[in-house]
Amino acid sequence: MADLPKPFRKFQADFPEVSQAYEALGKAASESGPLEARIRELIKLGMAASRGSESAVHSHTFRALESGASIAEIEQAILLGITTMGFPTMMAALTWARDAIENSKDTR
Repeated sequence: MADLPKPFRKFQADFPEVSQAYEALGKAASESGPLEARIRELIKLGMAASRGSESAVHSHTFRALESGASIAEIEQAILLGITTMGFPTMMAALTWARDAIENSKDTR
């Protein structure tokens, strides 16, 4: 996976026990049902988009690509939110995802 954002790495260093508990919670949630990794990452991408979180959109775009999602699937996961999060928020998230996709190509 791409390098974690610097603020998150600092959080991990400053609060290792909390960070480990956070990671364990995420793992437990991921393993609690039948969804495969690709679908989980597309769902998380949609959630990040709806929150307007640029760093989370980048992160989950990278993770979706790593789990086998296509660019078309990533774009649709964001486009589906157009009627619930609004056009400007959707466009921002689509722009961030496309930036992440381009950055992932630069690292290959």
